[in-house]
Amino acid sequence: MLRQALLQMSKSDRVRHLVETAPVSRGVVHRFVPGADVDDAVRASSELVASHRLVTIDHLGEDVFDLAHARTTRDAYVTLLQHLSDAGLSADGRAEVSVKLSAVGQALEGDGEKIALEHAWDICQAAQQAGTTVTLDMEDHTTTDSTLSVLRDLRGDFPWVGAVLQAYLRRTEADCKDLSGNGSRVRLCKGAYDEPESVAFQSRDEVDRSYVRCTKVLMQGEGYPMLATHDPRLVDIGGALAVQAGRSQGSYEYQMLYGIRPDEQQRLADQGEKMRVYVPYGDDWYGYFMRRLAERPANTVFFLRALATKG
Repeated sequence: MLRQALLQMSKSDRVRHLVETAPVSRGVVHRFVPGADVDDAVRASSELVASHRLVTIDHLGEDVFDLAHARTTRDAYVTLLQHLSDAGLSADGRAEVSVKLSAVGQALEGDGEKIALEHAWDICQAAQQAGTTVTLDMEDHTTTDSTLSVLRDLRGDFPWVGAVLQAYLRRTEADCKDLSGNGSRVRLCKGAYDEPESVAFQSRDEVDRSYVRCTKVLMQGEGYPMLATHDPRLVDIGGALAVQAGRSQGSYEYQMLYGIRPDEQQRLADQGEKMRVYVPYGDDWYGYFMRRLAERPANTVFFLRALATKG
């Protein structure tokens, strides 16, 4: 119930105004979003890379319905990639970028998918020049087919483009099989959108079981699994399935969100595992932040405690 309420609040302009104008909000959000501009993203990335963690960076924003805005987002990514290259962070994919297609035009009427593909191609070209990679974020289920179509087109020129699959969708185990081929980079996450029962598992246990089944498919495939989870049980299961599949460290990676379980992130990195941190930046942090609260009750407690203490 709390999760659904928070996801609904993420769409409320009234609640958004209240959260964004609360004096304490920016300070609390800083735990999950290091800042608003490219320098903040580069600074946070530098600190993480220095601690032997990897990085993927998301320029926050989604559901863009204006072509000029979509172009601005594309340009922001190109600029970010140049900054990462100049800082020596992009070589060998140590710092890459994650892109939501809805932020670069997918939702535009008419040729939205074509426009998103063109903008994503520009970002991939900039990433290739910087010596790094791009992962296409997945959004709600209505965009899954379109996103996978763009992925296939991009992989014609950039075979290293990563996909994201969400374990709570009923279709995802089959999608994992389709995308488990040689060289295919796939991030597996649980999913953070409010989806109907007809397309998505609703209980935590069902989602967890789906996550394990999907992990097994990816580990047994020929691609490069990227396990995005903060759940210690799923981290351990992922490692066990990697061993069972005869995989060595470096043939897969773990991913966690910036500001969540940093000690566990460091522990995995210190053990020689590839550990990548998802770093968001930008002014449009509200929707991202509310989904983080919805994913983990502990995050909500943290936020409410801060409001009570500082408000």
